[in-house]
Amino acid sequence: MAQNGQKGTQINSSLPLQILLYFNGWYFAFFWICEILIFVFKGTLFPYPGFYLAGDIVLLFALIPVETVRIFIGKKGNLTEKLPHLGVSVALCVPVIFVYVYYLVWQTYVLRVEVILNVIQLIFLAFEFIFSLIAIITFARAESYR
Repeated sequence: MAQNGQKGTQINSSLPLQILLYFNGWYFAFFWICEILIFVFKGTLFPYPGFYLAGDIVLLFALIPVETVRIFIGKKGNLTEKLPHLGVSVALCVPVIFVYVYYLVWQTYVLRVEVILNVIQLIFLAFEFIFSLIAIITFARAESYR
């Protein structure tokens, strides 16, 4: 665990990962609000089948707790240098990636603004995944020397 002020202790937390998780939390809120507004727009303008629209909206609401827990656990795991927390955060990246790919490729109508929003979110996830794996390796190595 990172304890500053003691001799021989080194802080191994990843600053780039923490910054990514912080900004991704804010971007996810922006993304979610934009997606809700886009669904309202698509529901009124396009001949969107009702059950498909409802499924897309339910999936968007189901994304809230998963993404919130993933970001929170990732921040906590990085700051406390706990491997299980970061492991859960990395594991939760997989279903979240599938949701964003669904919104990017497989939904009934995909607008250009949705492509941009989802690609930015996938870029955040890719960098967080990479930096989380690097942090896990760093924490595991530091743990073996203690």
